[in-house]
Amino acid sequence: MPGPVIIAVDGPAAAGKGTLARRLATALGLPYLDTGLLYRAVGRRVLDAGADPRDAAQAEAAARSLAPGDLDRGDLRGPMADMAASAVAAIPAVRAALLDFQRVFGRDHGAVLDGRDIGTVVFPDAPVKLFVTASVEERARRRFVELRGRGVAADPAQVEAEIRDRDAQDANRPVAPLKPAADALLLDTTALDADAAFAAAMVMVEGRLEKGGEGLCSSPDLTPPKA
Repeated sequence: MPGPVIIAVDGPAAAGKGTLARRLATALGLPYLDTGLLYRAVGRRVLDAGADPRDAAQAEAAARSLAPGDLDRGDLRGPMADMAASAVAAIPAVRAALLDFQRVFGRDHGAVLDGRDIGTVVFPDAPVKLFVTASVEERARRRFVELRGRGVAADPAQVEAEIRDRDAQDANRPVAPLKPAADALLLDTTALDADAAFAAAMVMVEGRLEKGGEGLCSSPDLTPPKA
């Protein structure tokens, strides 16, 4: 495979993009980065300090002091972490602080990265961009099952309401809102299990990489995004 190859996997919460991206990375022999963990870790650091994740100064300080060990915390999932991550991700200074980390991770050796703005902001020239989605109801069901499997008490209606709130916050933030890149390939996983989603994604990825030498991804402009 020509390289470096960047595969951007974007989509809303609980669409299955993380599971899919990890499998793609393994199958293609590429490094994998869950960029959402960066924002979750920042949100947790702000919460640990007793501050509001919407506080731009506190969130930027947390982003700039982020350490690799922060990504290994066991409390980066769940409703509180979800909303804190979405809040800090709406702050331009936080996104700028984490942008270089994401780009350097994939620039030299290629990578599969999943998040919400990989194909639109982080690697807008990625040769393969997938936008993974599913119905709100199915994503809420998956999240409820996930929480129950971890022994976390949850109400299905509340889980769906939180998914809808997260979608609205991500889609309406003024910086890097969640949306498909113009050239993204749409993968709706509503009716697909993990194996079927992976098989469909591999067809999309291989088809895109086979087109006219699109396996190469040039280094992007490293100028931080504007507010």
